[in-house]
Amino acid sequence: MITSKQNAIIKRIKKLQQRKNRKKTQKFIVEGFHLIEEAIKSHFTVEEIIKTEHVELPDYIDIDQVMTVSDTIFSHLSMTETPQGILAVVQMKASYDYSGDKLLLLDGVQDPGNVGTLIRTADAAGFSAVILGDGSADVYNDKTIRATQGSLFHIPVISKDLQQEIPQLQAKDYMICVTTLEEATDYKAIRIDKPFALVMGNEGSGVQADIQNSSDVRVKIPIYGQAESLNVAVAAGILMYEFSN
Repeated sequence: MITSKQNAIIKRIKKLQQRKNRKKTQKFIVEGFHLIEEAIKSHFTVEEIIKTEHVELPDYIDIDQVMTVSDTIFSHLSMTETPQGILAVVQMKASYDYSGDKLLLLDGVQDPGNVGTLIRTADAAGFSAVILGDGSADVYNDKTIRATQGSLFHIPVISKDLQQEIPQLQAKDYMICVTTLEEATDYKAIRIDKPFALVMGNEGSGVQADIQNSSDVRVKIPIYGQAESLNVAVAAGILMYEFSN
C-alpha cells in the first residue's frame, strides 16, 4: 500500500490536476465507478487504477496496473467532496473524426459545469461533436468531466479556433446558427434542412461579434418573464432538441 505523498507515482498523478500537465502528458483523471466504466466501455485507454483498500474492483475493470493507497493519500488525489475511493488515469484520444450533420460550437463558455452539461446534452440530443473555442473551460477539468456524466466518452469533443473553423464548415455547406438577441429570429421560425453548427457564447458577453457577423442565421429564445437571460446550457438544450426535429 502506498502511504507517502512523496511516492513518485502519487506525485505524477497529482500533477494531472493541472491543465498544463494534462496537455503535456495527454492524460487525465476520472473519479468514481460510473465514469471509469464509461471510459472502458468507450474504448479509451485506462492506464492505471488507484483505489483504497476497502474498495472491491468490479468485473469490468481488468487491467494489470492497480495500486492501493491509504485513505489519506486518496484524499490527497481526489477532487470530489464525497469520493468513492477509486480513480483512473486515462489517455486522451489522439484525434477525432467529427463529421456529422449536427455540431455544437462553444465560444468562450467558461464555467466547467456549463461545458460539461452542454456536452451531456449534445450527446443526448444526438449531436455529432462538440467543438470548444478559445476561452472555453478545459474539457478535462474535473468539474467538467463530472458534469458530462460520461458523455465525454460518447461524443467527440475537440478544441479549435472558431474563427478558422467556421469558414471551413461553411465551405462544406454547413449552416452556422448563432445565438444572439441582436437582429435575431425567434427559434420557432427557423427551419434547418441541411447540416448545421449551433454556436453558443460566453455566459456574460455572448458570441463574439466577428462570429455573429460571419453566421448564416441569428437565433434567439424569447423571454416571457422578468429573467434577464437563460443559462447557456438550458438555452442550448432547447435549441438542440428543436433543431434536431
